[in-house]
Amino acid sequence: MSSYHDREDAGRQLADRLTDLTGQPGVIVLGLVRGGVPVARVVADRLDAPLDVLVVRKLGMPWAPEVAFGALGPGGVRVLNDQVAARLGAEEVAEVQRREQAELDRREARYRDGRPPLDLTGRTAVIVDDGLATGATARAAVQVARHLGARRVVVAVPVGAQEAYEMLSAEADLVVCLQRPPEFGAVSAYYDDFHEVSDDEVTEALSAIG
Repeated sequence: MSSYHDREDAGRQLADRLTDLTGQPGVIVLGLVRGGVPVARVVADRLDAPLDVLVVRKLGMPWAPEVAFGALGPGGVRVLNDQVAARLGAEEVAEVQRREQAELDRREARYRDGRPPLDLTGRTAVIVDDGLATGATARAAVQVARHLGARRVVVAVPVGAQEAYEMLSAEADLVVCLQRPPEFGAVSAYYDDFHEVSDDEVTEALSAIG
């Protein structure tokens, strides 16, 4: 069933579909931490565009973490789905947010490593991940990118579920998804090598492309 040898292979194939963005001013490639970063590294290199990371933490319902009632992003950005969040008490919301904010702060400190905060004002943000299952994280990333000032938001992934693709198509300006199998399953099924990406691999990718 696998379609890609590894995330780098997926990045090369994805970049081939994004050539229209090559040389366009204001384009920045954002890898979703952590698995999207090795894919994004290849895309950024091929498009001759800067690479950065977008650290997004979903705010998931305590009993169903995949059901997001909001998301946190860098720079204090918080996006809430009021209709879903209304099902929780204030203390439940605060506890989930406290936990996810701590992890977001840890990752931001590790990955930014003294670099300035992410500013997307007026830019075309190309959000790259290694695949879309529910699409909840990518959706949160789109919302966060807009809050950070992005003029245009593109989501680019090697493989994804049709339902997630359709949901994101209503959120982003453009969604590029190379494969949308009718029976999706798990993202890992489409890779020969789908190892867990480490913090070190993320920081190495960022330093390699500059």
